[in-house]
Amino acid sequence: MKLLKKISLLRKKPQGLLLVVFLMLLAGCKNDLSKLPGTELKDLENDRAENVKFIFSQDGKTKAVLYGKYFIKNDHANPPYVDIKKDLKVDFYDDSLNVESTLTANYGRLYPQTNNIIVRDSVVVINKKGEKLETEELIWNQKLERFYTDKFVRITMDDQITYGEGLIANKDFTWFRITKQRGTIPVDKADLPLD
Repeated sequence: MKLLKKISLLRKKPQGLLLVVFLMLLAGCKNDLSKLPGTELKDLENDRAENVKFIFSQDGKTKAVLYGKYFIKNDHANPPYVDIKKDLKVDFYDDSLNVESTLTANYGRLYPQTNNIIVRDSVVVINKKGEKLETEELIWNQKLERFYTDKFVRITMDDQITYGEGLIANKDFTWFRITKQRGTIPVDKADLPLD
């Protein structure tokens, strides 16, 4: 008898029937993002962006600007990082906002907590004198304002080419040291011994 009263009540008020059907459908819905074709759940945790630039400043002064074609940010990693893929470029500035040097590469990983960067694949750095460094990997340490690598390097200055393994340099490449140097070694005339 009670069941008949409930059914007749639902017939008299169709919105009640619609509410019951809606709640049943809602309870039955479940999305499992890991079952989407071609997508892993860990990929959905990453933020993505295109054509982004980062501005690095210290004491209110712009020190560097990083440009990239494709960014993937992962805040869940330890430490968090941002991957930069395709057309990576970094301009380093002096205190007067003049470009001291420019770095280009095909891939980079930025650690936002420290502003340290690892760049790889066709790395080229050119300073304002036109001197050029080429390597396959370069690490930028923001705190020390130094570049490091233990990979093969090639440095072109005027008509001299120097090769070696490993490098330490300042951001504008006015000073650098190749760990295991080969090839021509540039020396100022003032540094040569007198006859």
